[in-house]
Amino acid sequence: MRHRPLHAALSAFADEAAWQLTEATADGAEVPFEIIESRGARRDTPLYCYRPLTETFIRDRKGLLELLPSYPAASRALAALEGVGDYLREQSEPRVPAEPRERADVALRVFVSRVFSETTDFVITPERFERAYSELEDALLDGRAECVVVAPLLGLQLVSAEVPLGQGLSLIRGDELPDAPPEAIWPAGADEPCVLACLTLTDDPAASAPFREATVRFRRLLTALRLYEPLRVALGPVAWQRTGGGAWSPGALGTTGRANGVLLIGEDAEDELRAFCNLIARRTPRSGELAWALRRFELGCERASAVEALTDHLLALRALLEPEGPQSGRLAGRVAALCAMPEERLRITERVAHAASLERSIIAGLAPTDGGVEKLLAEITDHLRALLRDVLCGHLDSDLRSVADRLLADEGVAAA
Repeated sequence: MRHRPLHAALSAFADEAAWQLTEATADGAEVPFEIIESRGARRDTPLYCYRPLTETFIRDRKGLLELLPSYPAASRALAALEGVGDYLREQSEPRVPAEPRERADVALRVFVSRVFSETTDFVITPERFERAYSELEDALLDGRAECVVVAPLLGLQLVSAEVPLGQGLSLIRGDELPDAPPEAIWPAGADEPCVLACLTLTDDPAASAPFREATVRFRRLLTALRLYEPLRVALGPVAWQRTGGGAWSPGALGTTGRANGVLLIGEDAEDELRAFCNLIARRTPRSGELAWALRRFELGCERASAVEALTDHLLALRALLEPEGPQSGRLAGRVAALCAMPEERLRITERVAHAASLERSIIAGLAPTDGGVEKLLAEITDHLRALLRDVLCGHLDSDLRSVADRLLADEGVAAA
């Protein structure tokens, strides 16, 4: 097995397809047959045998298979790869669609037909699956090398061995990845194997360099994980790349690897996490105030110093909520309007205003050392994280200043 995310997605789909097709036969549906003539020991004596038309049976139930929970992930995994057309032609498929998603849909139907080729029982066995999978993978990777890039994710734990996220990206418990670099699985100071971010790509000369693409994808994943829960996951400072069966080579990611707490992803949370990570990756802007605020959020999460992190996150809030500048004094009220219930707004306003006043002391080198900064930072970070998450998920308009001012105006009218 060379392409882990594809194998995992197709394995899950084949299991569910077996269940669906078995249920259909249990309800009375029959696999059609054709009669094939062959010659016996005596050449003048014809023999006849029945060959099950499994492909026809599966083709007639294509709509049911497309409704299976594992179908979208399997289709996306195939659509992201080159060579699907070659596979369909090798299987003598008469129609090879031009669009990647349509090709993937046809390939999934053909793949399941190959898993259960010429059989009337839809019991999936390792031999059946691996035979069909090898046919598919050989066609997809013919003349191409597979490249894998891994990096440790600190502060993250999985119940499952692997959580595919789509388009070759997955989360894998380090001890479940054969031949992974020991330094990635057991970074300095780790008490147990790390979860690895793993990106599997085909080495296409026309595509961007695998390590560069992995760096971008891993950073987007890290942003999503930090927005998903307050517990701060960190990406190790080094990733490792391997092409084909070659040796692992390290490369710097430019991250600090400082985690805060442990985020445990149970099996019941995997679909939610997958959907959230893909949504954040699609909606993350590349420029503008929101992109700048996201970058300041990430910088603050990487800081070793709480006072420096506090200034980063205040700057991010100002980019979103106080275009008039700090002299306007409107930041605290707007944050409270968006992040607090009416009965809590006065307290939140005072805390944000306190953070803003503390910022001036930090710049002057007069930051307090009584531990209060850490608590204040946690509060400010929670507000910033909630606003970023709600905007990226579409729950709030990106013009947060106008939204906050409308809330404040409505509250003033109601009070009057």
